[in-house]
This record gives sequence, structure tokens and C-alpha cells, in this order.
Amino acid sequence: MTYREVIKIGDSYLLPKISELYELDGYKISLVKAHDGGRNVVYNCEKEGAVSKIIRIAFLDDRSREDFLGEVEYIRYLYEHGGSVSNVISSRNGNVLEEITHENHSFYVCGFERANGKLLVENSYRYREGVPITEYFYNCGKILGKMHQLSKVYTPAHKRYSFFDKYNTEYIDKLIPPSLSLLKKKLFELLKTLEGLDRNCECFGMVHFDYSDGNYMIDFDTGKITVFDFDNSCFCWYMYDLANVWTHGVGWIQFETDTEKRKKFMEDYFETVLAGYKSETDIKDVMLEKLPLFIKVVIMENIVDTFETTLNSGEEPECDEELSYLIKCLEDDIPYKGFFHEIYSCEEPFEYEIQDI
Repeated sequence: MTYREVIKIGDSYLLPKISELYELDGYKISLVKAHDGGRNVVYNCEKEGAVSKIIRIAFLDDRSREDFLGEVEYIRYLYEHGGSVSNVISSRNGNVLEEITHENHSFYVCGFERANGKLLVENSYRYREGVPITEYFYNCGKILGKMHQLSKVYTPAHKRYSFFDKYNTEYIDKLIPPSLSLLKKKLFELLKTLEGLDRNCECFGMVHFDYSDGNYMIDFDTGKITVFDFDNSCFCWYMYDLANVWTHGVGWIQFETDTEKRKKFMEDYFETVLAGYKSETDIKDVMLEKLPLFIKVVIMENIVDTFETTLNSGEEPECDEELSYLIKCLEDDIPYKGFFHEIYSCEEPFEYEIQDI
């Protein structure tokens, strides 16, 4: 089942049923443009005088009903306990998850309140006029810290999958082409290191796993951040989300030619993020010291996601400059995503000569 096929089925079969289930009469329903690697079909639903809604149709068969219930249960828990997230909408049947079957294929449907504000990219990466960008960095950390603090005392009825359920040697070996033998070796070593880490509730629990400016709205009047898209959420180390925030922070300084200035910016940036984070929850120094390790884990996730996207589209795997860069960083043990290394070019950020696979 491909994305395009689902849209066709949606127009003729799914949307009429969904409109009834989620009481969308009178709403203008428009397809949300999918990003690269998108695994869902998403619709924006708007009606004057009513709460805007988001409808998500999951069509891939690699998640179970329990996984989806685990996701929406977690979102509702966060919302009800003060987390700044886009709440789940129940259907007219009172369900947070609806399953629609068409020609023996199951589609899992969820509804969400549309978050207030705009994406940072929709505001041309400009923050609030007259307000220092450090407010945004601090708030980014604070919202994440609140979610992690709530996760530390979260006891789910429907448990979401855990990191090693997906990221394990068997899956990596099957997914990554045999020609990338050195990459496989490095990924196996990385997994071995992670297996030895502590997994107590203070450092390991439900995380967003894709916390970035593409997955939250910002109210540019107040600075309030509202998080959405928990589709990749799972049980993992909290440091993963923080490392992901670090890797997205490089965009603010990626064209700076002076390596020392890039270093200084990233130190100040992450210190501000952590100040916001620690205003909501604690994190031990022993975990913060593992930032370089978890940046590698973020790179691993990026690589795996790229090959998964190719697999799901039915195409042959291939490397572009960005994937080649990530592979090079892992194969040569280059820390901090190569941002302070000679491999990095501010003219062609995070690109490397294409690797033949």
C-alpha cells in the first residue's frame, strides 16, 4: 500500500466514513503535504467557529493496534497533566483510535486538535519580533523537560514499543545493504554500547523520538510551544530527545565558516536549552556526558529511516550526499555529526561525496 493509493482510497471510501466518525460536516478538509519519509496521510479540517482538527490515517503494516493505542494514550496523559501537546479527539463512538478495513487492509485513524500557532519554517525561521532567540531555545528545553518529567511517573495501560524492539542487530542486518559492511559493524558496536546503559525510570521512559521544530507549533504572540506528531514515540533514553535537539540546533549557525564560533554557539545554545529543561526535571551529569554517544544514535535513526522510506516505497536503495555524510560520520567515528571536523563544509552543509551501494 503506497501513499498515493491511500489518497485515492481516502477520497472514495475512507473520508466519508471518517467525516461521520469525527463529525466533520461543514468542515473544509484539505490534504496536508507529506514530508519525505512520511508514513501517514494527514488532513487539516477547518470550520468557522469550531475547533480545527487534524485527521491522521496510518496505512503501513509495521505498527500494531497496541502501538497506536500506546501513542494516543500517552498524548492524552501528557495533555491532562499539563504537557503542552495537541490533544487527542475521540470519535463520536468515544474511541481515541478507529480502525477502518478496506479490501482486507486495516487503516488506523486518529483525530487531534490542531495546535495553535505556526511552524518556525512558516515564519521564515524568524522568532518573535523584539524578543531574543534565547527565549525560544529555553522554551524548547522547558517543554521537553516537562514531558520527560511526566514520563518518569507514567504507567501505561497500553505499552508502546521500546527502542530495542526496533533497533537491533537482526533488523539492522536485514535493512542495510550488504555492501555497507563497515557501517553495519559500527551500528552493531553502537547497539552493544547502548545495551550496557542504565534503564531506570530517571533516565529511560517514553520519549517523543522526533522532537524538533517540524513537530511543534509556536504562538508568536506569546512564545508558547505546542507539540504534536508522536508517531515515532517509544520507550528510550531521555538523552535521545536532547541529542536530537542538539542536532537541529546546528541549523542556526551552519553557514558560519569559523569552527570555533560554531563551537561557542552550540555550547551556548545547548546550555540555554538545558536551563529550560532543568527548570522542569533533573538529568544526571553522567547522562549529559553521553551527548556525543546519543548524537550517534540520532544519526543511526536518520540512516535507518532513510532505508525504511526506500523500502516502503518499493524503490532500490541508493545514497545521496546527505546519507553519504551520515554514513561517513559513523564509519570514521567522527563526533558531533562532523560539525567541528574537517569533513564539514559551510558551503555544502552535511554533504559528502556519494557512496556507491
